[in-house]
Amino acid sequence: MKYENFQTFTVDVAGAIATVTFDFGTVNVQGQEMLADLNSLAMRLERDRTVKVVVFQSANPEVWVCHYDTELLKDMSQEAVSRDEAQLLDLQAVCERISKVPQATIAKLEGFARGGGHELALALDMRFAARGKYKFMQMEVGMGILPCGGGASRMARQTGLGKALEIILSAQDYDADDAERLGTINKALDPDEIGPYVDALAQRIAQFPADSINACKQMVYESIDTPIADALKAEAYWLYQATSKTPAIKRFTIADEQGLEHDIENQRKWGDLVMDVQDIN
Repeated sequence: MKYENFQTFTVDVAGAIATVTFDFGTVNVQGQEMLADLNSLAMRLERDRTVKVVVFQSANPEVWVCHYDTELLKDMSQEAVSRDEAQLLDLQAVCERISKVPQATIAKLEGFARGGGHELALALDMRFAARGKYKFMQMEVGMGILPCGGGASRMARQTGLGKALEIILSAQDYDADDAERLGTINKALDPDEIGPYVDALAQRIAQFPADSINACKQMVYESIDTPIADALKAEAYWLYQATSKTPAIKRFTIADEQGLEHDIENQRKWGDLVMDVQDIN
């Protein structure tokens, strides 16, 4: 799979890890050019089982991805439409497509991510932010609208109701430690720690079966707003999707035949053992 000819970012693939580096204009503004690139990227990732992890970063030392292009927003309709007539916006559709790619996606946030930029980060699976460099904001209420790239929809799922409303209605900047407290990111890290941390996490995930990564990811997303009885049934469904396409049964058989689970030493070092079995295919 070739990851070339993008206008707003570059993609470098090393082993099973793809690194997307935003580098567009002065502030990585999120316009039609970036949305077209992200849609094209998602289309390629959906067909690729060799890439297992995608890390999104920025070449700009101050900005990860800027807000949505105001040039496009000024042409919005001033006439209200009915609920039945409302259609998905381009930003919503692209962020949703990115969220569903079969790979694990990670945002390495070392600059500002406001408005649509922050909504793109929320559409990724995991987020890590650098202290002293990262700030996020949903400014839309102050402009007379609402977060409309999935921000209003995903925020409460990520943070809980009260914190989501604090973020959306305050229209103010929050730093990396605030983000960790509020739950919009996984972890705040010092600037010299974020690179090694994200690299190590990506390398670890990239050693697992592609179909198992996808099954885990799709099930977690499906469970968010599904009643528990339906979620458990879906969990069983995704289990069989994984066992039909991965070496899981072979690994369990070897572990059982060798009595590995009954060894207390093995129980003490599962973190290493789970990596060792990746050689069993």
